[in-house]
Amino acid sequence: MASDLPISPELEEIDGKIQDIFRALQNGFQKLDKIKDPNRQTKQLEELTGKMRECKRLIKEFDRELKDQESRIQPEHNKQLNEKKQSMIKELNSYVALRKTYQSNLGNKRVELFDMGAGTSDPVAEENVKMASDMSNQELIDTGRKQMDETDQAIERSKMVVEQTIEVGTQTAANLKGQTEQMGRIVNELDTIHFSIKKASQLVKEIGRQVATDKCIMFFLFLIVCGVIAIIIVKIVHPNNKNIRDIPGLAPPAGRKLLSLEGLGN
Repeated sequence: MASDLPISPELEEIDGKIQDIFRALQNGFQKLDKIKDPNRQTKQLEELTGKMRECKRLIKEFDRELKDQESRIQPEHNKQLNEKKQSMIKELNSYVALRKTYQSNLGNKRVELFDMGAGTSDPVAEENVKMASDMSNQELIDTGRKQMDETDQAIERSKMVVEQTIEVGTQTAANLKGQTEQMGRIVNELDTIHFSIKKASQLVKEIGRQVATDKCIMFFLFLIVCGVIAIIIVKIVHPNNKNIRDIPGLAPPAGRKLLSLEGLGN
């Protein structure tokens, strides 16, 4: 960290830890180049991977602390601290890429140890021949069995995944079938409801027509009754009006009319 850049004790402490890890990673990878035993190389890579995880955690902690103190830091200093953080992330990523390269090379060496061809002149293959020659028969058998066990375990895991996939697919198909049948029943019920509504509409129309017809008949009957009542009233008020014809059944009998005239003559 630059001496002219004022930082808090917390950030300075985190930065010191990160720089210590970077130096340990650099020394670790330099030491890894000198190791020839694949098992020791694997162990060394695991230790370096652990340091990388710790470095990643510290960088995140550095970022959180920087954000907490952002309001108390000048913009220029804040920019420099962020650039420092990006530099640490870039350096860590370079070690991660280096670890992947070593892992790839180590994996290739382990495969070539058992798949090497006869009479090869490749330096890596020759080194693998020496490594295999240094191992006893029992060690070779144990190593082969270990790889076979790992292969069998991978196959079993693949079988379990396939079975689970088939089971999920079967369950999904059953659910889809049930939903399809349910949709079919809903459609049938909707058709029945639609038919019932249609029949009810026709019945309401017929009832409406009958009611209208009955109302018309009642209206005409009401007019006829009103007319008859009007004639009776007029006949009572003006009995000698010749313009009004007698209503059948309501005119006085002819005998009563003669008797009434005779009485008037006397």
